[in-house]
Amino acid sequence: MGTLADAALDAGGEVIGVIPQSLVAREVSHRGLSDLRVVGSMHERKALMAELSDAFIALPGGYGTFEELCEMLTWTQLGLHRKPCGILNVEGYYDPLLALFDHAMAEQFVKPLHRRMVIADSCPESLVARLLEYEPPAVNKWIDLKEA
Repeated sequence: MGTLADAALDAGGEVIGVIPQSLVAREVSHRGLSDLRVVGSMHERKALMAELSDAFIALPGGYGTFEELCEMLTWTQLGLHRKPCGILNVEGYYDPLLALFDHAMAEQFVKPLHRRMVIADSCPESLVARLLEYEPPAVNKWIDLKEA
């Protein structure tokens, strides 16, 4: 994330970092950000990042990235926010995860409407364009007992 933050800053962008105090104590925070907000926990971090964000884009990453992406998708599904969730699928990195999402839909654990919430693209420019066009699903009642 530091490389991405540095590139955005070098291009004249603003970078807001959100980090739990426990990681600041380990000296993992980026000191050159436009704004660094220190919170008490990872849960507070995700809530603040969600509040500050207009959209979410997962770059290739590990468990933390997967977890944060899925939590934001869940929040969209539940109607807690209406922000788009994208995946920058660099060199097919996320193909297995996208296949898992398709499998979950085929097995009827994920509705097609909710599967479409995941916007994946290998090109940053077209991913951003698609995120800007995103229309979130209408969330009235996400589980209907007649369907269960």
